[in-house]
Formats: sequence, structure tokens, C-alpha cells
Amino acid sequence: MSEYKFKLLKESSNYYFPNLSDDQKKAKSKKLERSVKQIDLEKIKSINDLVTAYGNASIQARNIGGCADVVEGMMSDSDRPTVFLGLAGPLIAAGLRKVIRDMIENKMVDVVVSTGAILYQDFYQSLGFKHSVGTPEADDRELRDLYIDRIYDTYVDEDAFWKLDCSIGHFADELPAGRYSTRQFLEILGSTIDDENSILGTAAKHKVPIFAPAINDSSIGIGLTEHYHRCVKEGREGVVIDSIRDNYELTQVVVQSKCTSAIYVAGGVPKNFINDSVVMAYIFGLDTGGHRYAIQVTTDSPHWGGLSGSTLSEATSWGKVSKKATHCMAFVEPSVSLPLIVGSALEKGTCKKRSRIEYDWDSPILKSLKK
Repeated sequence: MSEYKFKLLKESSNYYFPNLSDDQKKAKSKKLERSVKQIDLEKIKSINDLVTAYGNASIQARNIGGCADVVEGMMSDSDRPTVFLGLAGPLIAAGLRKVIRDMIENKMVDVVVSTGAILYQDFYQSLGFKHSVGTPEADDRELRDLYIDRIYDTYVDEDAFWKLDCSIGHFADELPAGRYSTRQFLEILGSTIDDENSILGTAAKHKVPIFAPAINDSSIGIGLTEHYHRCVKEGREGVVIDSIRDNYELTQVVVQSKCTSAIYVAGGVPKNFINDSVVMAYIFGLDTGGHRYAIQVTTDSPHWGGLSGSTLSEATSWGKVSKKATHCMAFVEPSVSLPLIVGSALEKGTCKKRSRIEYDWDSPILKSLKK
């Protein structure tokens, strides 16, 4: 023990101390009643332990814990919300392929809306091609000479991309000519995959619909453009993606669901498309009230006014998220945040108790949606 003693000053006429009323003292006590708990790594034995500890901490750690709590509500709600998963960003390059696949396999999500790039890179990897460790300090001129494409600190083989793009175009040649929603085309493409870790393959196996509303803006779109180019030259009909059919099909899923929830990974078109499907319910004469639960993990900031960073509270003003919704956002890059939230949910096991939704499609009509 030290030979010195520390004494905390009490009220004194020499100093100013706040003189609160009894009501103010009660209000202050109420505000301060919950303590931030320091993370004790000696007590952390699992992902769920860490995420739970985060929820009692502060800043974005608390938001990670909050997102996990919202997901638990989604999974355990007796009304069994239809859960929409929105995917954007370099998630496959980031190493999240199996995390997303596991969400589908373990019934955490019922509908996927993704950028075309994520699904293309999933398909690319299912064929044995790989994402390679690179560096953001690379000489990009040298990479161009070697036909290596860089995704921040990850490399992919552009020569393989070209072959795969054209192979997708020739695959489209095998399909009956006509108009397809992205859900229809991606389910057919996914059914060809023999890779248990594939997002597309797992979704096709369980008949979980995947939509890619901006599929043109991806290598799948490039492959379909190659198909279209040959169709034009040869004077024949081919496969055409009907993006408005995507709107129509996805909105029917919303309309036929008792309630809906959303998990947004980053933002972009998938986030807005899922939200717009709630708004479009009015076409069918229905106001769903918005998502009952919603989370988002993103690095986009709200103060720029863009959709990707806009808060879930802002979405409430549009009717996309319910006024009574439970929601949370964590401003943490998804390669860090998503495995924590999903890992916690899988450890709890609540999602495994959910029934899987069965869809009966006669495209563009969703004849029924059954649990």
C-alpha cells in the first residue's frame, strides 16, 4: 500500500458544486443507472460471449451487440418474419462466402438480394478459381500486363474472368429464349453448381430466391451481353433479363408474408431494392407497415445523404421500416462485423428452429408462399 492517501472532496463553500432539485437528482440517477461493462477477455469462451460482451460495452462494439439482439428477435418471433438479406461490397474477396452460405443453409434468411459481382465471384470460386492474397501497394500497371485484377488487397485472374464471362453467355444459349427475372436465371445457374460452399448452389438447393436487380453491372451481365451480341448477329431471340419482373416478383414475396425483416450488408442497390419492395406493396392494395426488424452493417456515413449510409430511422419516414420496428446499425466494415453477428446467431441456434419457406412460382406470379 502507498504511504499516501487520496481523499475525494466533499461539498465546500470554497468550490461550486451543482445544487440539483430532488426531481433532477432522480432524473440524473435514472440516466446513469446502467454501467458500461469492461470487456473481460478471460471470460470470453465463444463468439457469442464476445458479442454479448460487446453489447454491454460502448461505441460500435455496443452496436454489434445490438445487431445480434435484433437478429435474435427476428429468428425467435412467433410470426416467423420473412427475412431479406441485402448484399453489396467485395464480400467474396473479403472471405465471407461461407458465412453467407451458412446463413442460407441454417435458415437465417429467406430471400437474397445481391449485387451481380458477389454472385459472379461465388460462381467463379465454385469452378475452382480463387481469390489470391495481394497488396494495396501493388504496381497496378504490372498487374495489368499480367491480366491480374485487384480488389483492394485481393487478386483475381482476368483471363479466367474472360473465359467464365463467355461461358455464361454460351450457357444462356442452352436456355429457351424469352424473358427471365434474375431470380429465374440465377436459380437455373445455381442448379449447375457442385460446391457445397456456394451461395448460388445452396440457394438453388433449398429454393431460396436470389435477385440481382443490377445484374447488368457485373460480369454475369457481361456474359449475357456476349450472348445478346451473338443473338443480334445471328438474327435470333435469346435470353433477356426483365428487371421489372424482379420488382413484381419480389413485391409479391412481401405482400404474401405475414411480416418482413431485413439484414443489410453494406448498402447500394440491394438495400434500396428490398426497401422499395415494401413501398411497392401499395400496387397490390396493401400497406405492410414496413419491416418489423432490421439491421445494417456498413462503413457508409449518414451525413452525406446517400442511400447506403442512410439510417434505418430515416427509412421509417418512407414506410420501409415500421414505426414500431426493432432496428440497429453498426458502422463496422462487414468482413469484421458480419462473422461476429452470424457466428453469435448460429451458436444460439434459434435460427435452426425456423421452418423453411416454400415458394410456388409460375413466373411472374407467386402462386403461394408457405412455411
